[in-house]
Amino acid sequence: MNINAEKIVAISEANQNFSKTARLADKLGEVFIFKNNKPKYRLVVINDEEAAVEEAAPEVNEKKLKRILKIIKRSRKSLEELLRLSSDKG
Repeated sequence: MNINAEKIVAISEANQNFSKTARLADKLGEVFIFKNNKPKYRLVVINDEEAAVEEAAPEVNEKKLKRILKIIKRSRKSLEELLRLSSDKG
């Protein structure tokens, strides 16, 4: 797996400064979070929640898909609020 070095973030840095990691993902489309010098997680920007859910789980029925989208939208608001609060401190 070849990963662009500017997309790499150490897990300790991602944990201590998630908003910086999220801004980097916004800029680059994705970042890879390394743990013990190995890629462990990938943070991907989602522009269209419905398309992302369908791509990840095409076998999910319509009722489940609607519930999943509702959870994503609710979580997105919470994450945006956390990011806003963390940037207000900085």
